[in-house]
Amino acid sequence: MTLNSIRSYLRKLPQRTRSILSTSVYGLAAGGAAVAFQLSINLLFNSTFVALSSQSKTIFLAGSFAVIMASSLAVGVLLASFCREAAGSGIPQLKLAFWKDFGYVPFRVVWVKFVAGIISIGGGSSLGREGPSVHFAGGLASNLGGLMGEAKQNRRNAAAAGAAAGLAAAFNTPLAAITFVLEEIIEDLNSRFLGSVLLASVIGALVVHGLVGKQPAFSLANDLEPSSWWLYAATPFVALAASIVGLTFQKSTLNLRARNKELTSVPPWLRPCLGGFITWVLGSAVFLQTHSLGIFGLGYGDLSTALSQGFSWKLAAILVVAKLITTIVCYGFGGCGGIFSPLLFLGGMTGACLGGIFGHIIHLSVADQIVLAVVGMSSCLGAVVRAPVTSILIVFEMTHEFSLVPILMLGTLVSQAIRHRFARHNFYEEILIQDGHELEHVIPPRDLQSWQQLPVSAIANFHPVILQSLTEDEIQKTLAAHPYGYFPVVLPDQPIQMLSRREAELARVQHRPACVEAATTCLASQTIRDLQLLLMESNQAVIIVLDRPNGKVLGILTLHDLLRAQVSLGKPDGTSGAITVG
Repeated sequence: MTLNSIRSYLRKLPQRTRSILSTSVYGLAAGGAAVAFQLSINLLFNSTFVALSSQSKTIFLAGSFAVIMASSLAVGVLLASFCREAAGSGIPQLKLAFWKDFGYVPFRVVWVKFVAGIISIGGGSSLGREGPSVHFAGGLASNLGGLMGEAKQNRRNAAAAGAAAGLAAAFNTPLAAITFVLEEIIEDLNSRFLGSVLLASVIGALVVHGLVGKQPAFSLANDLEPSSWWLYAATPFVALAASIVGLTFQKSTLNLRARNKELTSVPPWLRPCLGGFITWVLGSAVFLQTHSLGIFGLGYGDLSTALSQGFSWKLAAILVVAKLITTIVCYGFGGCGGIFSPLLFLGGMTGACLGGIFGHIIHLSVADQIVLAVVGMSSCLGAVVRAPVTSILIVFEMTHEFSLVPILMLGTLVSQAIRHRFARHNFYEEILIQDGHELEHVIPPRDLQSWQQLPVSAIANFHPVILQSLTEDEIQKTLAAHPYGYFPVVLPDQPIQMLSRREAELARVQHRPACVEAATTCLASQTIRDLQLLLMESNQAVIIVLDRPNGKVLGILTLHDLLRAQVSLGKPDGTSGAITVG
């Protein structure tokens, strides 16, 4: 059966049947890719760092240095040569693609993210696999949608479904995958994409159950049900500390990332090696003193030990400091990997450290200290990602301990209060802002009224082609270089006017001066509702945006710009209509 025949068959199916079938395909493919990603990372890490840890100190130092530097160099070359957009966690990039590009993700991003993520994380960089899993899984589903005949402007359903299946398979957490995609990618828990996200998440979980198993990501010690009031009294302090650690990571990473953009003395392909080298220095120092590999890669081995057997508070403190520094440099210098795993590690070790200290002051059993480690995981993640429901569900599902939910909720309340006090945006939004994206341009409002109250600057084109002379040569040169229908005319000591392409071409044929028209203008601070009225009154259906009355030209707006912005808020199939998101 050819691809065209498959597309033809799908088009003949009822819309609901076609949607269910395509979503199932997205879930299977994305879940399978996420499991392959996980197994490949574990295979590479076990073949290198775990195998080297049983050798002599000299062999470990030399071997670990060679592995992490070679992998960092390979990632740098891969990203610089093929796709720089594949750096980092990938969740901000997928969010941008979902809203700005209607869910379309180039396949180049998918395969580079997949390969570079395996090399980076499996090669020892202190980063996580969950963000990349969401990114390439959503991108893979987007490309599968294209193969099945979906247009580029109709890939949001595929991207959201793939992202949910990828996260469900990466963490074995289908509920958290649903809430994360709705909270972070779509930013609407009542989205009309809920059905597709739910189905794909379930399929992703079934894939990981079939290929890896149903066991939780972390096995906790027995009898962990919170029962002591001392435990509840200590919870806010652990949540506070874990949140501060998370926000320290966020601010420090963003600062380093901003400086990395301005770094000219080191070529981009070599910069991940800076993060790799610092990770090797600190990771090796910790390993030689404690025989712990937690600084390298995911760190799940040490975190699992802390959650099943308890952990020395002094060792936990060392791991928090070292892991915090190495994750900052690995991400900040342009490595390929996410932040979920490092944040869970940092929060868990913060809880283990404080639990051990509190255990010397108040009556806390080893089981109580493990509960505090779990609280730290949820609080640290929630403070940075700003997805409180996800931060509770993901830890609950990773441990399969329902009894922990009330105390996790208490910790989440504290972490969200700290986040609101010290951070205006979450980590992913800050990444988009740092890359030059305005959030109101990326993430639209939820309803028509809110959208109409946005300033005109949210949808304007701030790179207008302006005529500053009406000479024939200047006009013809501009017409030849640009295909636009209207051009603002700005002449000294004259009001702003407009020249149409049709009038300019007619004037040339008739060998006469071109006639300009009075232009319709608005201020950048006026609302889209004001713009709609002006467009209806304008003869050209073009509005010039000014910084002040009779001031400087900032941009231009056409009826096409307004309709395109409206379509971006429309139905999942890209058609316009009632402006509701989801």
